[in-house]
Amino acid sequence: MPDRLPPLLEAVLGVGVALDLRTTLRHIVDSAAGLTGARYAALTLSDPGRDGLTEIRARGTVPPGAAVLSVPIRVRDEEFGRLLLAARDDDGFGAADEQVLRVLAAQAGIAVGNARLYETARQRERWIEGAAAVTNALLTGERAADALMTVAERARILAAASAGVILQPTAEGGMEIVTASTHDDPGDIVGATIQPGSPVLVQLLGGEPVFIDDSATDPRMTTHVRHRFGPSMMLPLQAEGRLIGTLALPRRRGGRPYTALERLLATQFASQAALALVLADARHGRERLAVFEDRDRIARDLHDLVVQRLFATGMMLESAERRAPAEESDEVRAALGRAVDELQSTIQEVRTAIFALQQPPAEAPGSFRSRVLRETTDAAARLGFAPSVAFTGAVDHRVPDQAAGHLLTALRHALTAAVERPAVSRVEVTVDATATLPDGRDAVRLTVHDDGTPHAADAAGGGTTVVWQAPL
Repeated sequence: MPDRLPPLLEAVLGVGVALDLRTTLRHIVDSAAGLTGARYAALTLSDPGRDGLTEIRARGTVPPGAAVLSVPIRVRDEEFGRLLLAARDDDGFGAADEQVLRVLAAQAGIAVGNARLYETARQRERWIEGAAAVTNALLTGERAADALMTVAERARILAAASAGVILQPTAEGGMEIVTASTHDDPGDIVGATIQPGSPVLVQLLGGEPVFIDDSATDPRMTTHVRHRFGPSMMLPLQAEGRLIGTLALPRRRGGRPYTALERLLATQFASQAALALVLADARHGRERLAVFEDRDRIARDLHDLVVQRLFATGMMLESAERRAPAEESDEVRAALGRAVDELQSTIQEVRTAIFALQQPPAEAPGSFRSRVLRETTDAAARLGFAPSVAFTGAVDHRVPDQAAGHLLTALRHALTAAVERPAVSRVEVTVDATATLPDGRDAVRLTVHDDGTPHAADAAGGGTTVVWQAPL
């Protein structure tokens, strides 16, 4: 034994140097074999998978008819594993070998405990940094779809998962995959659904996480992509009593199971991400409200100042036209009349602009008037200028939904035709809800006029006018 003390002390000191658990275990096996001269050395784990380890660390092969020496490695009050050594019968182990091995096993237990603490601290640090990065990204103005992808991608990387998936509740009571982050093309993952009534869904809707050992064989999994994956975590994204969706982190089939620590850290990450999503949504809501308040203020200023002044100017011109001496030329009277007409047209366009400023976001369902304005706004990007729009009558109240749908289709076709016509520099759209049909019935009339060159060679005059009307 005395002659073994220097190499034993060196081995003991070497065991405690590395903080990485895999490196520590490999050094334990190598040191045990070197100190005893064993032909075979292995370390079996009492709880495979707990520390992210599933295989046995071994050196050499078991000789035929070998005698085996087994010593437990204990970490605090639990058995971490057993250190196994094997040798030939004619070269068996003695008491000194067992004593050396027990000293090494005791030191190994301390080293494993330290390595566990270090790995736990590293994992916590990574997940905390990941949650902070997600929160920062969500609060700097990302769109809703980008925000969900940020959560899915960051979680996938932290969990060393095959995919990061976000599911959201459907109108039918199930859940649908709306975002997926994978190493390669997600393929048909997006759109996969969990049907209402699924045991997994019941648990998720109740705010409880679901941990699955093998997605491909678990009867609770019903999506058509489940056969691709093995161990999985499904974590509810819930904040302030509101279920935003579910974060799923599947690994490939045959992949390493999630440890208890990984499950805990991922659950905490999901809670933090859900809160960040709620805060980001509230922030975007406040920003939209501020924009709408500014638009309302501009609309009021336009109405109270610009429209009233234009109207007053128009009245003065009309009065001047009526009071003009009889000897004034027809040209002067005609000029006054044109000025009045132009002012009235300008007032109508300003009122249309005021109405457009007061409209809800583009994704919200709007009135018939706002839908007309949305069509002309979309066409402006293709035309290079904004079409002028005028409304006559209570179009929002008088035009029924069916007629509105047909009119919008006609408007869309007319604007597309104007885009395709050469030399178009002005497009005028008029919607008149006070029109009448030849048989006397009330009607709505759409007129779209542009100043471009007509396609027909024999078309008379400049520009093209499209008229569509329907009874009210």
